[in-house]
Amino acid sequence: MSERTHTTAARRERGFLVAADLPRMLVPVGESVRELARLADTAGLEVVGEAVQTVRRINAALFIGHGKVEEVRGRAEDARADVVIFDEPLSPAQQRNLERELNRKVIDRSALILDIFAQRARSLEGKMQVELAQLQYLLPRLTRQWTHLSRLGGGVGTRGPGETQLEVDRRRVRTRIGQLHRRLRDVERTRGLHRHERATVPFPTVALVGYTNSGKSTLMNRLTQAGVLVEDRLFATLDPTVRRLRLPEGLTVLLADTVGFIHKLPHQLVEAFKSTLEEVRAADLLLHVVDVSQSTWPEQVQVVDSVLEEIGAGDRSTIHVFNKADVLADGAPPPPTTADAVTISARTGKGMGPLLVAIETRLTAGLERVRCALPSGRGDLLAWLRRVGRVIEEYYHDGAVTVTALVPPKVAGQLRKRLPETAARPC
Repeated sequence: MSERTHTTAARRERGFLVAADLPRMLVPVGESVRELARLADTAGLEVVGEAVQTVRRINAALFIGHGKVEEVRGRAEDARADVVIFDEPLSPAQQRNLERELNRKVIDRSALILDIFAQRARSLEGKMQVELAQLQYLLPRLTRQWTHLSRLGGGVGTRGPGETQLEVDRRRVRTRIGQLHRRLRDVERTRGLHRHERATVPFPTVALVGYTNSGKSTLMNRLTQAGVLVEDRLFATLDPTVRRLRLPEGLTVLLADTVGFIHKLPHQLVEAFKSTLEEVRAADLLLHVVDVSQSTWPEQVQVVDSVLEEIGAGDRSTIHVFNKADVLADGAPPPPTTADAVTISARTGKGMGPLLVAIETRLTAGLERVRCALPSGRGDLLAWLRRVGRVIEEYYHDGAVTVTALVPPKVAGQLRKRLPETAARPC
C-alpha cells in the first residue's frame, strides 16, 4: 500500500458543528457547542468549524433558515468537512433535506451520542442496549432513500448496527428490535434476581450518579480500589460496577457506579438502559457527583435531576458531592456547604473522611445500634434482625453468635423484651 493510501486511511473524519440559540435554553448555547465539540472528539472526529444561529421559530424543512444553510454549505466546503453535526435533534425529513442541500452527511447530537455508546459498550448487555437504541433511532429514518447514505460512506453516526443495517427493510429492523427487547428482559430478570440476592444480605446500596465526566469512576476507585476505567473523556464507562465499602463505624454498603448523564440525552438511550438504571432506582442513597470546576455545574445538576425524575428515582435520598474542588478557577465561588453536601477531590483524596461520615449518618439516621448475644438455637431472631434492621457484625463463639445491628428504636425495644436484659443493649 502506498504512503498516500496510508495517510488517507489514517485521516480523521472532519466535522462541522451547527447550533441554534433557542429561547429558554437550560444550558447556554456557547457551553452546549463546547460540549458538542468534546462529544465529537470523543467519537473520533476532528472539529473544523462551527456556526451558531439565533432561532425564534424552527424551520420545519431545514431546522435553520435557508440563508444559514447556504452559509454552512460554503463554510463546510471550505473546511473540507465530511459531516455536519447539529446540536439539536433533527426529524428524518429535516435530516434528508439538509443532506441534499449541504451535499454531505448530516447527523444530530442524538446520533453522535449513540455512536459514542456503540464504541464504548464492552459487555454483551451494553452492546444490546446500544444496538436497541440505535435501531429505534434509525427506524423512522428507514423511509429515506438509503442510496445517498451509501454514497456518503460510513464513519461517525453509522457505527454498530447503523453500518450493517442500512439495506434492511422496516420489517427486519422491527424483528431485531423485538429480539433485543426479549433478550434484555431476560437480562433484567437476571439483574432482578441479583438485586434480590443482595437484598437478603443486610447491606444498603449507595449509587453514584452525575453528569458525564464528573469524576464518578475516580471516586469509585478512590473508595473501593475497583479498578474502573478512568479517562478525561465523556462516557468513559457504560457498564455498572458494584463493590463493597466499609464505613468508619463498621456499616458495610454496596457502592454502585452507573453511566453518566448529559444534556439532551437521547430518549432511546434512557429507554434502552432502564435495566442498568434500575440500580439507581433501587438504591437506598444516591451520591450526586458534581464537577464544580465547570462554570455551568448548576445547570448540569438540573439536567441530572430531570433524568432521575424520568427514570423514577427523583425521590431518592441524595447527598451532593462537589468534586474537583482542587481545580477550581481562581476567584470562583466555593460550592455551597449544607447538611446535604460534601466538597471533595476524588483525585487527591481530599474530603473522603467527611464524605464517608455523611454517608453513614444518612443511612443510620433514626436507627439505634444494639449488640445481642443470641443462643445457637435462636436463628429465627437473627433472620428477624436481618429483615428489620442492618446487621453490621456477626461473631460466632462456642455455639453462640454475638450480633451488632442497627435497628429502629421500636425494634430495639421488642428485642429487649424477647431476650434477657443483659443480652440486648445499646452500643
